[in-house]
Amino acid sequence: MRRKKKKGNHIDESWLLPYSDLLTLLVALFIVLFAMSDINAEKYERLSQVFESEFSAGGIGILEQNKQPTEIPTTQKEDNENEENDENKEKSKTNSQLELEKLQGIQLSINAYIQEQHLEGDIETKLTDEGLLITIVNNVFFDSGSAEVKKDGERVAREVSELLVADPPHEIVISGHSDDVPIHNSSYASNWDLSVMRAINFMQFILENKKLNPALFSAKGYGENKPIVPNTSAENREKNRRVEVLILPNYEINITE
Repeated sequence: MRRKKKKGNHIDESWLLPYSDLLTLLVALFIVLFAMSDINAEKYERLSQVFESEFSAGGIGILEQNKQPTEIPTTQKEDNENEENDENKEKSKTNSQLELEKLQGIQLSINAYIQEQHLEGDIETKLTDEGLLITIVNNVFFDSGSAEVKKDGERVAREVSELLVADPPHEIVISGHSDDVPIHNSSYASNWDLSVMRAINFMQFILENKKLNPALFSAKGYGENKPIVPNTSAENREKNRRVEVLILPNYEINITE
């Protein structure tokens, strides 16, 4: 009769191998799910490098390695974005500075014209954050209560138009203003109407210059609502009766006082 062999006390640990593989797959799954929360080609490329590194070396699993986890290579995307932002800011700064210099050149040309024609006190220029403002006193080029441009005004409008030609061109806003003395006649119901027509009529002479694009021009009338000085004297009212030509910058400018 054959004797039965006694069972030993050795525990079968073969189950650990598939268990460790299962954990490895779970870790890989979580990494992939995390990466998919922000789809990025560079992240997938780095993940592929990580997996290639982790699953190489003779099939050694992640849990069996006695070393620090593989570090994902630092991406240069953020650095590139920061560099691009810095370049854009520098480019914007350069454009703003160039635009300011262009407007300053136009201002010098207009100021030289004012001196040559002895129009000091009748025409003024001022550079602001809004652009280059040319102020023309109405009484010089318009009769009181009239929007018809005088001969001197026609000549000045045509000569100023040559100074408005620029490459690239600028948007131009022409506005009319009046004093606070009420007006009501067959032609104009209010100072508002009068100021608008003065701006339009002056603009029409400027646009006789075919080198200017009419699509870049607009006319406004403010009546007595934007005085530059209080309407407390005849001299102040004369200053408030004016036409203004605003040359808008193509880039934002900053005038340092």
